This record gives sequence, structure tokens and C-alpha cells, in this order.
Amino acid sequence: MIELNDVSKLYLVGEEEVRALDHASMHIYPGEFVSIIGPSGSGKSTLMNIIGCLDTADAGRYLLDGIPIEDYTENDLARVRNRKIGFVFQNFNLIAKLTAEENVELPLIYQGVKKAERRERVAQALNRVGLEKRAKHLPTELSGGQQQRVAIARAIVTRPSLILADEPTGNLDSKTGEEIMEIFHELHSQGNTIVLITHDDEVARQAARSIHILDGHVTEVAV
Repeated sequence: MIELNDVSKLYLVGEEEVRALDHASMHIYPGEFVSIIGPSGSGKSTLMNIIGCLDTADAGRYLLDGIPIEDYTENDLARVRNRKIGFVFQNFNLIAKLTAEENVELPLIYQGVKKAERRERVAQALNRVGLEKRAKHLPTELSGGQQQRVAIARAIVTRPSLILADEPTGNLDSKTGEEIMEIFHELHSQGNTIVLITHDDEVARQAARSIHILDGHVTEVAV
């Protein structure tokens, strides 16, 4: 599904050149649950952005489903981001003026899904994360854990094959974090490929395989 070969990404910070990724190579097969672990500033988010087609590498090769990413058109990449990949972020990224169900519905509106089907799929997604009774609530009326559940529902409502989660437990207490991880385990058992970015060893160990990143260098470690 995902193959990175000798991928590098450079940024200029003032006059200093920073290698966010330094000849990184890795692979993730369909149906895997993989964690990417490293400290702040190690290159984790850059790696996620490249995997998620939100950014492009400066050097090296990224193959998605066996196809080099440079062979995808901009429209192809937009479809990949909207249909194939579900994103979950540390800060939830919910729209404050929309209810839980309206936040979850948004990607389906972008896809042009008809209203009746949208309603059904939104209800199913909220039910899968145990929030069907909070559908009409605004994000400010929900706890942090509930907001992250809404974010997960929004990620899975498009029925993606790949879920990219960037520090999904980072803003949550330990008990709530455990509940969120249980949802990811359930999604994995139902066939989703999960790539989870974290700085937390305990969270990383819950994946079947860990990829360590430090100063842009990637190493794979069996869990």
C-alpha cells in the first residue's frame, strides 16, 4: 500500500537547512496497524503529511498502491485524500459552529453523496464511536474525548482503507486515551490500515509494528 524509498524533505529555517526527513525508507502493507514514534521535531508530522499526500518530498520516491505519487494528477490526489485516507488530528480540527453530525457529514458533502445516504452513513459512523446520542451537540458542548470520537467518525464516514492519526491521544487524559485506542483497535479488526503517529512509547507498543524516527532518520523495530 505505502512504500517510501530514500525520501528526503528539507526546510529552510532562517539561513539554516533542516532535514525533516533524511533518506527515509519504509513500507506499510494493507491491513497493518503501524505506529510511527519519535520525539517532537523528529520529522513525524512531515512523514505523515507526505504519506497523506498533503505534502511532497524533495527527493526519493513514494509509491501509493504501487503507483509513484508523481504519476497522480492533482485531481487524483484530491480523490485519494477525500476517499482513501481518513485523517485524525491531535487538536480534533472540528468546525466550532457545526454540530457533531454536521462535522462528520462534511466530507460526504464534498464527495457529492446524496442527502439520504449522508444521513445514514453519518448515523453509522457516530454509532461506531458511541456518540449517536450527542449528534446534535456543538464541539464546545463535548469533552475532549468526545470531540476526538467525532473526529474519528468524520475520518471513517468516507469508508477509507487507510486511517492516519497524528497524536490522537496527545490532548487527552490517560483513561480517555485508552478508550480512543480501543476504537482504533476495533477499526483495525474490521480491516482498516492504521498508521498512528505518537511520541508515547505506551501508545506505540499497541501497534503490531513500530517505525522509529529521529532527526529525520527512520528505523523499523518489531514490537
